[in-house]
Formats: sequence, structure tokens, C-alpha cells
Amino acid sequence: MPVLDHALQTDSAPCDAVHQKITVTFDYPVLFTRKLLEPANTTLLHAISRNEPQRRHRFVVVIDQGVAKLRPDMAEEFERYADHHRHQLQLATTPRILPGGESVKNNTAMLEALQQWLHDEHIDRQSCVVIVGGGALLDMAGFAAATVHRGVRVIRVPTTVLSQNDSGVGVKNAVNAFGSKNFLGSFAPPYAVINDYDFIATLPMRDRIAGMAEAVKVAAIRDLAFFNWLQAHATALRLGEEAECQYMIRRCAELHLAHIAQAGDPFEFGSARPLDFGHWAAHKLEAMSGYQLSHGEAVAIGMALDTCYAVLTGLLTMGEGSQLCRLLEQLGFTLWTPLLELKDESGRHLLLNGLDEFQEHLGGELTVTLLQKLGQGIEVHQMDKAMLAAGIQWLRQGLPETCA
Repeated sequence: MPVLDHALQTDSAPCDAVHQKITVTFDYPVLFTRKLLEPANTTLLHAISRNEPQRRHRFVVVIDQGVAKLRPDMAEEFERYADHHRHQLQLATTPRILPGGESVKNNTAMLEALQQWLHDEHIDRQSCVVIVGGGALLDMAGFAAATVHRGVRVIRVPTTVLSQNDSGVGVKNAVNAFGSKNFLGSFAPPYAVINDYDFIATLPMRDRIAGMAEAVKVAAIRDLAFFNWLQAHATALRLGEEAECQYMIRRCAELHLAHIAQAGDPFEFGSARPLDFGHWAAHKLEAMSGYQLSHGEAVAIGMALDTCYAVLTGLLTMGEGSQLCRLLEQLGFTLWTPLLELKDESGRHLLLNGLDEFQEHLGGELTVTLLQKLGQGIEVHQMDKAMLAAGIQWLRQGLPETCA
């Protein structure tokens, strides 16, 4: 007679199995400050040493080249700060300056060079990597840190509106690969995040406005009161008024953090991405533009398209669709790009390939967040391609004929 395998799979369950369940708690602060590198400001010191204040902590610093151009003394500022707090901090080597922008996520050689640098500087799991820059550099350097020793501590210092109110406070990092956005990445919560409002004042207007798309996104699907506040203060936000910009960043960060903590799927094991409203089109438009469209600009167009689609399908009222599109324009966004009209040999809009790519990225059934009313999103699992094409034509004609 044959010998039975105790691990033989039956119709119901393994005959012999040991089930394991692991619960891991992540805890990280998001700190708000000004003049981060003034020696008397202890925010960075606290972020690095908060769990072990009794010992000296080694750390390295990676700085976005764009930030370094605006603040050429920043490397020396870090050195002076570490020296002032030398009993608790040890800067392992001179800060490293790397390019920012989406191109840094397409450069595997730069990723490998950063990993080599962390190896050569003997950065271990008790050391910290402080990353100062926009979302793209945070993504790339964060992924490098996440893959060294299976993950070393990262202190994020986001320097753009987009990264301070959204990507910089989240738990994801990634690089682009094989022609796909964020194909390689990991879920790696930061050790701490520090939002220094002083960085926002140095941003070019285009970059500052682009980051506001994520504020509109999270308000539109989660918080009607915040959406109404954005409408009331759109002019001040477009002009970069300090108090309004700071409130927008903080409230947007709070809403993103609440979603990560309370929605029940921080590492995205399911196929839903409720905070990705407008993103299926945005990711495709970014790639189609050769990343000449920034992420925020593409998200604004993606939200406008999905809003027109929701109106066309009867999910959202015309009046509410109009409010969202007009808010985006009042903030300074352009809701049209000729890329939307590009078609393949069969006459199909190239943008629609983004739906298939988005579904593959989700790893399950297609799940797209749309609006059923302002402040409340709804998940749908299919999109009518003909209706999307009609939505593109609405955008082509301009706001009065689309959502007005």
C-alpha cells in the first residue's frame, strides 16, 4: 500500500498544518516644524533618538539636488547640527546629493549606487537614513533603505506640497521598472516624518500647485467640510498664502494617516485603492508624457476625467461634478492634454490601456474609486470604455460643456 503524506492536500484543508498568525505594530510620528536645522530645534534629534535617547545614533543624509540648489549650505547645516548634538548624534559621512524628479525612479544604476554607499558606510538596522526631498527621491532612497539589511530606519523630510501632504507620510516606496510605474517597491513605514513648512515657501508655483491635487482628491472622497474649505480658500492657496497652505498640508496629512491606520489594509493586500481616485489615468498620462506631466498635474486630469465619467453614467450630479472641476481650475490646474486624444491603430484611446495596467498593479479585479457625491467615494469594478471616450470629449470641449 502507498505511504500517506500527512501534508496531503484534501478538498477542505491540509491534513496536517501548523497555522501561524503574526501581528506587527508600526508607530511613527509626523512632526511639523520650521527651521529644522537650527541647532536649538530638537525636532530632528527627537525623531532619530525618540525610542533610545540614552545612546548615540549614527545616521546618513540624502538630499534632493533641487533642494540643495536652493539651499547650498544644507550639507554643512546637517554637519553643524550633528556636532551641536554630538552626544546623541553621529553623522557617519558627508551628506549625499542626488537628483530629484521622476527620472531618479527610472535609474537603476543610481539605486544600486545608493545601496553600495549604505553598505560602505556600515549603515545597520539601528542607524538612520534621513532623506530630504520630493516624493520621487523619497520613493527611490526609501526603497534603497528598505532593501538594505531587510530595512533600516528612515526619517523622511518631504520638501514639496505633494510629499508633505500625501506620499511622504505614507508607508510605500518604489521605483519604476520594465516600463511600469512603481513596479519594484516595498511597504516600509518610516521611523518618523518631519514636515518643515519653510521648504514650501521656496517651491516654484507650478510645483506648489501640483501638490494640491492630492488635497482635492482626499477631500472629494472623504471630507466634504475640507472640500468646502478648499473651495473657499482656492485663491489664497493658488497664491501660496502661508497660513492657508499650512492648514491644507496638515489636514491632508491627517486624512491620509487616518486612512492608513483605520481602513484595515495599510499594506494593500486587497484590490481596493480608495485613495487612488483619478490615479488609473494619472499613472498612464505620466508615462505617456515621458513624465513631463507631474504626478499632481496628471492626478488633476485623472480626477476630472473620472468625474465626467461619473456624471455621464448618472452616478454623480452635474452640479457636483462642476464644483470639483472648477475647484481644480481655480487652484491653477489645466484639465486637458492632447495625450488624451492619442489612439492606436484600431482607433482606441491609448489612455484606456491604463485601466488594464492599473488592474494588474492592483493584483486582482479592477477596482476604481469614483464619486457618488462630494465627500463620498464609491468603488466600481468595471468602466465602460465608450463612456470614458465620451468623457474625454467632454474634457476636450472645456468646462462649460463638460461639468457645468
